[in-house]
Amino acid sequence: MFSGIVEEMGVVKSFEPGLAGARLSILARAILKDLQLGESVSVSGACLTVSDVGETDFSVDVSVETVSVTTLGTFSAGAAVNLERALKLNDRMGGHLVTGHVDGTGILRERTQEGNTILLTVEVPDPILRYCIPKGSITVDGVSLTVNSVLENGVSVAIIPHTAKVTTLGIKQPGDAVNLESDLIGKYVERLLQHSGKLPEKAAPVIDRDYLQKHGLT
Repeated sequence: MFSGIVEEMGVVKSFEPGLAGARLSILARAILKDLQLGESVSVSGACLTVSDVGETDFSVDVSVETVSVTTLGTFSAGAAVNLERALKLNDRMGGHLVTGHVDGTGILRERTQEGNTILLTVEVPDPILRYCIPKGSITVDGVSLTVNSVLENGVSVAIIPHTAKVTTLGIKQPGDAVNLESDLIGKYVERLLQHSGKLPEKAAPVIDRDYLQKHGLT
């Protein structure tokens, strides 16, 4: 479990794809202190398990599923990533409850400056947008953000100077893909209401060529 408060930006050292997934190595500094094998680290919003720790870097194995539903499959050496270690029970909760289980990807459509704040408009797929509410929370590339407004096909969020400085959101440009995780509480509430018969069950997705292409499976 994470809070969406990024600890540092790391840099991809290498990304090695394979038939059974991929291996990702990341250069880091702050989070390497006492980092142990088997720990969970949020890498731009995706919860991954540490498989190797070096003096200046660490490695994780990325499953085929994670590659298909996140932006990790597009990573290459030199790419910047947001890093956060798992929460401790005695930590302050500065953001919101984040699992690191990415729901899907979105596209940054607009970036404007308003005073000292960067306003981002992010295109969000309908299955994720359904959980977004004004002043609610959304995780974008592992960063906990407040939804300023919900649009027809996305959301707008504000990036303060500190967040722009210490995360990749400060350098993202229109057209860039981002990992998205909707608020965990909303998903549980919906499921409980469905189970009690107060909401209809979500229709199962139609597995056709368009679906496979969208999820990078063709």
